[in-house]
Amino acid sequence: MALYSYHKKMPPLIKRLAPYISILLILTGVSLIILVLYPIVTFELFYAHKFQTVISPVADLEENISGKLTRAIGSTFADLTEARLWFPQATPIRKMTDLTNYTLSIAKLKIDKAKVIVGGEDLSKSLIHFTGPVPGSVGNPVIFGHSTLLLFYKPTDYKAIFSKLPDLEIGDKIKVEVDNVNFSFKVYQMYITGASDLKVLSQETSNEELTLVTCVPPGTYFKRFIVKSKLERI
Repeated sequence: MALYSYHKKMPPLIKRLAPYISILLILTGVSLIILVLYPIVTFELFYAHKFQTVISPVADLEENISGKLTRAIGSTFADLTEARLWFPQATPIRKMTDLTNYTLSIAKLKIDKAKVIVGGEDLSKSLIHFTGPVPGSVGNPVIFGHSTLLLFYKPTDYKAIFSKLPDLEIGDKIKVEVDNVNFSFKVYQMYITGASDLKVLSQETSNEELTLVTCVPPGTYFKRFIVKSKLERI
């Protein structure tokens, strides 16, 4: 008499892995959302309230959460290390000095003699002097510095160097060294504005000023955080 036995056929590998692949995709999606929302939430909780009374009333600040989420995901693919993208509506800036570089220090943020390139473009390699005269002269030198998630803050990394710029307070000092001459600037104003606010780049002043600019919340490019300072008289 013939004997028969039943052997259950194993499903193809892809079918066996399908549940795990689905879980992995869900976790990846959740992680992406958390990564996008984290800098927004932390900035709103710990920093934004300090500057809410001086936020510039420009139209591009009025944006709902879905708009922010869309732009945040888009910022993942934007090359925010290119200085020219920070104020897209700005016309090409005429170089106002023959100086090529100098250094900037902010003791409170542990920034020590960071390199500033005049007319540079790559914010991953230095701070960028975007427009204005030599610091210490009458006018408004404007310096751009990159920011990233606070988790990755490192004052010697130019991709993260200005991440803690909102930690500054009125009266804090910014030191600049130009051709072995030292200048000290005192912070007198800080505010948040939009990328269409070209007043940030204005040279209409009779004082020796210095403006620092970074993107906020750190790790995104929604808004611009501005630090205004004036030369201290000895």
